[in-house]
Amino acid sequence: MKRSGGIVNRSNHPAYSNNLDQFAMRTVTLVREKASDPLGFNIRGGMEHFCGIYLSKVTPNMEAERLGLKESDQILSVNGIDFEDIEHNKAVKILKSNTQIQMKVRFFPYGYKKTYDKVQNANVGTPA
Repeated sequence: MKRSGGIVNRSNHPAYSNNLDQFAMRTVTLVREKASDPLGFNIRGGMEHFCGIYLSKVTPNMEAERLGLKESDQILSVNGIDFEDIEHNKAVKILKSNTQIQMKVRFFPYGYKKTYDKVQNANVGTPA
């Protein structure tokens, strides 16, 4: 990145994007025939780790991917239940027990990367 007068010029960095729409909250509805069908993604994080719930993996060619879900998406709510301050196990239980899952999510790579600093135990990246 170029520095000009002490200011970092991010617009010349290859990872820079000024498309703020990519970070906007969006609502997706995932429908499964049975609660035992896979969700098509894994999650990490949780209140006990002092962070939100994030998608850590999205399985290719599944409905979750077709809906536009991607790694680093933060789940803000599921079926009206706040996911910003929820324990990991409770989040998994809610996700797995519903066949129609309306999620409010936002792409938040900064927060997701911080989960690697905070999440230290065995439930890291567990399948949802």
